[in-house]
Amino acid sequence: MTSELLDQALVEEATKKSGLIWVQADGPARALWHVWHEGAACLVGDGPGEQPLPGLVNGGSASVTVRSKDKGGRLVAWTAEVVELAPGSDEWNAAVAELKGKRLNAPDGEAMPERWARECRVLRLEPRGATTAMPDGSLAAQPLPTPATTRRPAPAALPRLLFRRKRR
Repeated sequence: MTSELLDQALVEEATKKSGLIWVQADGPARALWHVWHEGAACLVGDGPGEQPLPGLVNGGSASVTVRSKDKGGRLVAWTAEVVELAPGSDEWNAAVAELKGKRLNAPDGEAMPERWARECRVLRLEPRGATTAMPDGSLAAQPLPTPATTRRPAPAALPRLLFRRKRR
Protein backbone atom coordinates (compact mmCIF):
# COMPACT_ATOMS: atom_id res chain seq x y z
CA MET A 1 0.00 0.00 0.00
CA THR A 2 2.78 2.42 0.91
CA SER A 3 4.54 1.66 -2.37
CA GLU A 4 1.39 2.51 -4.35
CA LEU A 5 0.99 5.82 -2.51
CA LEU A 6 4.62 6.71 -3.16
CA ASP A 7 4.21 5.85 -6.85
CA GLN A 8 1.10 8.05 -7.08
CA ALA A 9 2.88 10.93 -5.37
CA LEU A 10 5.90 10.58 -7.66
CA VAL A 11 3.74 10.50 -10.81
CA GLU A 12 1.71 13.51 -9.71
CA GLU A 13 4.60 15.66 -8.57
CA ALA A 14 6.86 14.89 -11.54
CA THR A 15 4.06 15.38 -14.09
CA LYS A 16 2.93 18.65 -12.49
CA LYS A 17 6.40 20.13 -12.72
CA SER A 18 7.28 18.96 -16.21
CA GLY A 19 6.25 21.11 -19.16
CA LEU A 20 6.30 18.14 -21.54
CA ILE A 21 5.46 14.49 -21.27
CA TRP A 22 6.34 11.78 -23.77
CA VAL A 23 3.23 9.81 -24.73
CA GLN A 24 3.20 6.59 -26.75
CA ALA A 25 0.01 4.84 -27.83
CA ASP A 26 0.35 3.50 -31.37
CA GLY A 27 3.62 4.31 -33.07
CA PRO A 28 6.49 6.43 -31.79
CA ALA A 29 6.37 8.47 -28.60
CA ARG A 30 5.51 12.16 -28.96
CA ALA A 31 6.36 15.09 -26.74
CA LEU A 32 3.10 16.78 -25.70
CA TRP A 33 2.40 19.81 -23.53
CA HIS A 34 -0.15 19.28 -20.79
CA VAL A 35 -1.49 20.42 -17.45
CA TRP A 36 -2.01 18.28 -14.37
CA HIS A 37 -5.60 18.66 -13.20
CA GLU A 38 -7.57 16.62 -10.66
CA GLY A 39 -5.34 13.55 -10.75
CA ALA A 40 -4.64 13.33 -14.50
CA ALA A 41 -2.61 14.89 -17.29
CA CYS A 42 -4.96 16.92 -19.53
CA LEU A 43 -4.15 17.48 -23.20
CA VAL A 44 -5.75 19.38 -26.06
CA GLY A 45 -5.04 18.67 -29.71
CA ASP A 46 -6.02 17.19 -33.07
CA GLY A 47 -7.25 20.52 -34.37
CA PRO A 48 -5.83 23.27 -36.59
CA GLY A 49 -2.83 24.85 -34.89
CA GLU A 50 -2.82 22.35 -32.03
CA GLN A 51 -0.61 19.37 -31.23
CA PRO A 52 -1.39 16.04 -32.90
CA LEU A 53 -2.67 13.23 -30.67
CA PRO A 54 -2.26 10.12 -32.86
CA GLY A 55 -3.28 6.79 -31.41
CA LEU A 56 -4.92 8.28 -28.31
CA VAL A 57 -8.47 6.95 -28.34
CA ASN A 58 -11.16 7.08 -25.68
CA GLY A 59 -10.88 4.02 -23.44
CA GLY A 60 -7.43 3.10 -24.76
CA SER A 61 -4.16 3.09 -22.92
CA ALA A 62 -0.89 4.95 -23.36
CA SER A 63 2.60 4.84 -21.95
CA VAL A 64 3.72 8.15 -20.42
CA THR A 65 7.30 9.12 -19.65
CA VAL A 66 7.92 12.23 -17.59
CA ARG A 67 11.12 14.20 -17.92
CA SER A 68 12.90 16.44 -15.47
CA LYS A 69 12.18 20.09 -16.16
CA ASP A 70 15.69 21.24 -15.28
CA LYS A 71 17.90 18.41 -16.58
CA GLY A 72 15.64 16.82 -19.22
CA GLY A 73 16.31 13.24 -18.08
CA ARG A 74 13.61 10.62 -17.51
CA LEU A 75 12.12 10.70 -14.03
CA VAL A 76 9.23 8.26 -14.10
CA ALA A 77 7.19 6.20 -16.54
CA TRP A 78 3.55 5.21 -16.02
CA THR A 79 0.60 3.68 -17.83
CA ALA A 80 -2.44 5.83 -18.48
CA GLU A 81 -6.03 5.25 -19.44
CA VAL A 82 -7.19 7.74 -22.11
CA VAL A 83 -10.51 9.48 -21.40
CA GLU A 84 -11.95 11.91 -23.95
CA LEU A 85 -13.98 14.68 -22.35
CA ALA A 86 -17.28 15.73 -23.93
CA PRO A 87 -17.35 19.43 -24.91
CA GLY A 88 -19.47 21.46 -22.54
CA SER A 89 -19.41 18.93 -19.68
CA ASP A 90 -18.31 20.04 -16.21
CA GLU A 91 -15.09 18.01 -16.51
CA TRP A 92 -14.37 19.52 -19.94
CA ASN A 93 -14.93 23.09 -18.69
CA ALA A 94 -12.65 22.55 -15.68
CA ALA A 95 -9.88 21.02 -17.83
CA VAL A 96 -10.18 23.74 -20.49
CA ALA A 97 -9.93 26.46 -17.84
CA GLU A 98 -6.58 24.99 -16.77
CA LEU A 99 -5.35 24.35 -20.33
CA LYS A 100 -6.30 27.85 -21.48
CA GLY A 101 -3.99 29.39 -18.89
CA LYS A 102 -1.03 27.32 -20.10
CA ARG A 103 -1.57 27.60 -23.88
CA LEU A 104 1.15 29.81 -25.35
CA ASN A 105 0.80 31.91 -28.50
CA ALA A 106 -2.84 31.08 -29.17
CA PRO A 107 -4.06 32.82 -32.33
CA ASP A 108 -7.57 33.47 -31.03
CA GLY A 109 -7.13 34.38 -27.34
CA GLU A 110 -10.46 34.43 -25.50
CA ALA A 111 -12.27 32.54 -28.31
CA MET A 112 -9.94 29.56 -27.85
CA PRO A 113 -12.37 27.40 -25.76
CA GLU A 114 -15.08 27.72 -28.42
CA ARG A 115 -12.61 26.66 -31.12
CA TRP A 116 -11.47 23.72 -28.98
CA ALA A 117 -15.10 22.65 -28.52
CA ARG A 118 -15.69 22.74 -32.30
CA GLU A 119 -12.41 21.46 -33.73
CA CYS A 120 -10.25 19.77 -31.08
CA ARG A 121 -10.24 16.95 -28.56
CA VAL A 122 -9.57 17.37 -24.86
CA LEU A 123 -8.16 14.23 -23.24
CA ARG A 124 -7.35 13.10 -19.71
CA LEU A 125 -4.51 10.64 -19.20
CA GLU A 126 -5.40 8.97 -15.91
CA PRO A 127 -2.64 6.97 -14.17
CA ARG A 128 -3.41 3.25 -13.79
CA GLY A 129 -1.41 0.88 -11.61
CA ALA A 130 2.14 1.24 -10.42
CA THR A 131 4.93 3.00 -12.24
CA THR A 132 6.62 1.04 -15.02
CA ALA A 133 10.28 0.10 -15.10
CA MET A 134 12.61 2.59 -16.71
CA PRO A 135 14.42 1.30 -19.80
CA ASP A 136 18.16 0.70 -19.70
CA GLY A 137 18.98 2.04 -23.16
CA SER A 138 18.94 5.56 -24.52
CA LEU A 139 15.74 5.24 -26.60
CA ALA A 140 17.25 7.64 -29.15
CA ALA A 141 15.20 7.73 -32.35
CA GLN A 142 14.97 9.64 -35.58
CA PRO A 143 12.85 12.81 -35.28
CA LEU A 144 9.29 12.51 -36.54
CA PRO A 145 8.53 14.14 -39.91
CA THR A 146 7.20 17.68 -39.60
CA PRO A 147 6.30 20.56 -41.88
CA ALA A 148 8.38 22.89 -39.68
CA THR A 149 11.59 24.17 -41.20
CA THR A 150 14.76 25.77 -39.99
CA ARG A 151 15.83 29.23 -40.98
CA ARG A 152 17.85 29.86 -44.11
CA PRO A 153 21.64 29.44 -44.10
CA ALA A 154 23.63 32.34 -42.69
CA PRO A 155 24.92 34.85 -45.26
CA ALA A 156 28.50 34.22 -46.37
CA ALA A 157 29.74 37.55 -44.97
CA LEU A 158 28.30 37.00 -41.49
CA PRO A 159 31.26 35.08 -40.00
CA ARG A 160 33.64 37.84 -41.11
CA LEU A 161 31.45 40.48 -39.46
CA LEU A 162 31.05 38.53 -36.24
CA PHE A 163 34.59 37.29 -35.79
CA ARG A 164 36.72 40.11 -37.20
CA ARG A 165 39.40 41.40 -34.96
CA LYS A 166 39.00 44.81 -33.45
CA ARG A 167 41.67 47.32 -34.38
CA ARG A 168 43.57 48.89 -31.57
